[in-house]
Amino acid sequence: MRYRQARWDEPLLIELSGEGRCGLTLPADQELSREVGDVLEMVPKRLRRADIRLPQVAQPQITRHYIRLSQMNYSVDSGTYPLGSCTMKHNPKIVQRILSSTKLRRIHPEQPEEYTQGLMKILFELGTMLAEIVGLPKFSLQPAAGAQGEFTGVLMIKAWLKDKGQPDTRNEILIPDTAHGTNPASAAMAGFKVVEIPSTEEGLVDVEAVKAVAGRATAGMMMTVPNTLGLFEKDVKEVVKIIHEVGGLMYYDGANLNALIGRVRPGDIGFDIAHLNLHKTFGTPHGGGGPGAGPVFSTDELGEFLPSPTLEFDGYRYRWCYDRPKAVGRVRSYFGNISVLLGAYIYCLLMGREGLRDASALATLAANYLMNRLDRRYFDLRYFLNTRCKHEFVASAKASAFDVAKLLLDYAVHPPTIYFPITMPEAMMIEPTESESVEELDYYAEVLNRAAEAAFKDPRAAAEAPHNTATPRVDEVRASHPRTLKVRW
Repeated sequence: MRYRQARWDEPLLIELSGEGRCGLTLPADQELSREVGDVLEMVPKRLRRADIRLPQVAQPQITRHYIRLSQMNYSVDSGTYPLGSCTMKHNPKIVQRILSSTKLRRIHPEQPEEYTQGLMKILFELGTMLAEIVGLPKFSLQPAAGAQGEFTGVLMIKAWLKDKGQPDTRNEILIPDTAHGTNPASAAMAGFKVVEIPSTEEGLVDVEAVKAVAGRATAGMMMTVPNTLGLFEKDVKEVVKIIHEVGGLMYYDGANLNALIGRVRPGDIGFDIAHLNLHKTFGTPHGGGGPGAGPVFSTDELGEFLPSPTLEFDGYRYRWCYDRPKAVGRVRSYFGNISVLLGAYIYCLLMGREGLRDASALATLAANYLMNRLDRRYFDLRYFLNTRCKHEFVASAKASAFDVAKLLLDYAVHPPTIYFPITMPEAMMIEPTESESVEELDYYAEVLNRAAEAAFKDPRAAAEAPHNTATPRVDEVRASHPRTLKVRW
């Protein structure tokens, strides 16, 4: 088994400092010296510091220090990162090389449009490609994350209702109990009342419950397909019909599109508005609070409510269109998170139509392969006894899911999402993605079974895990309290 080397006492760089050590030698350029003179003399005296205390370290020390720090962390380049519903998959390195281009880095959003036609063409082509994938023709690339895309979508529902002269009593958004927490948060922030829709014993939206609550107060419904359990909502078309018949709109949460891309289009199902998570499905970096991009797509009718400005092409030039009186306004500064948008564009070109379609098949295959390798003595897979999962699945650990997750760290792999969705006890939500090899999936299955068995047979010992990480188990409540959180040395 693979173990990560522990390092409990990594010093700060200033603590490695020694008088006279230097990791850099500046060239003795006499001509430059004559032109510039003493650099210190160029700095006003009032801005000079005598107590700056910069570390004095040799080059090998500083190299080893940062390499050790990097080894204390975990990333998608370190190994499997199967966060359910977060789609942490391989990021093609060519994308980062292209995004580092000086031509891209030096573009400024305040530049006149005639100087950024190349970038605008890329963004327009990206929006067009994604619109084809989603099956909804109108788009805005402005939202900077999935949650912001959701918020934009429900704001559009609100604007549409107002434009139609609908009464203020049409103020309810229906949301399944397995939905991401940002769904009800976005609806509430937009001023809607959230109505929770329960799941059936199969883990799917209860159609009878939708019929019971849908009515004159219904503004719309938000759905994730496949749902958070990793199951395809087989009655989704019936749900769409119910909502449309009472005068509401359907919103598609694109967090799980990794299972459908190139195979099922939300617009064809009947969804009116959708967002995508480009930092999940389209191979751009994800995690650490950012970056992200959550572009929104809509039907032709709802396109006039998309955030302003929208990117348009008149057959000759690309332009930002601000003359949009019914738009919900800006949801982000400038035109979106350009680096993530460009990364998704490159990813789509690299993969091509068939490559994207293959990715959804491989993601689903990997999830089913891994799920079927779990030991049923230690995992409950109640929702998958008579059906396959899609790109992810939720297993209920028969021991503490928290302890199993901590034990996984000792085997140098990242644990999956735990305790979500809340509809399943001791939930472990696992998404291996299409990026992982069979050997990596076999290893992860072996580790999951070992960790679950250890937690089940000896819960007291498991409660002390992890043992081989740079930091042992922490008191997470105390660590996040402002009085105990130390952010300065």
